[in-house]
Amino acid sequence: MFRWMIASDIHGSALYCGKMFGRFDAEKADRLILLGDLLYHGPRNDLPEGYAPKEVITMLAARADQLFCVRGNCEAEVDQMVLPFPVMADYALLPVGKRLIYVTHGHLANEQTPPALRSGDILLHGHTHIPACTEHDTYTYINPGSVSIPKENSPHSYMTFDGSTFLWKDLNTGEAYREYVWRE
Repeated sequence: MFRWMIASDIHGSALYCGKMFGRFDAEKADRLILLGDLLYHGPRNDLPEGYAPKEVITMLAARADQLFCVRGNCEAEVDQMVLPFPVMADYALLPVGKRLIYVTHGHLANEQTPPALRSGDILLHGHTHIPACTEHDTYTYINPGSVSIPKENSPHSYMTFDGSTFLWKDLNTGEAYREYVWRE
């Protein structure tokens, strides 16, 4: 079986990027799926603690072969110029058995404007900085929250996925605080 770690919205924080990689190593995950907004904090957000985009570039580049990324609304062509792995895809489709995970940042396809999905599929995105899991008639919406700028009193967080279970975890403690079992 495989084990993925899923995180979003680093926003240039070297402090929280370092913590994220610490958890990635502790989780012994096969891949780290990043849901965008890697380097820039964006005009609507305050600078996150430990804001140092050049340090984040170095940390991400060192793990390029372990990363799978989609573009956030804060990514630009210049970001792709400094990162040695693809970051400009708006979405990716990850088949898991007969089901599908639609991976995106959330600023284009999201819970209000979902892509065409079948019953049992997952819409996985960040962007809101709020952990979420909502079952709809034709899909389930899942959000890991934010690594560096959590909102609505949520913890700095990430998720793990082992092919059947999504676990939301506190970035600082590694403790799970929510679970969703994906059933056929």
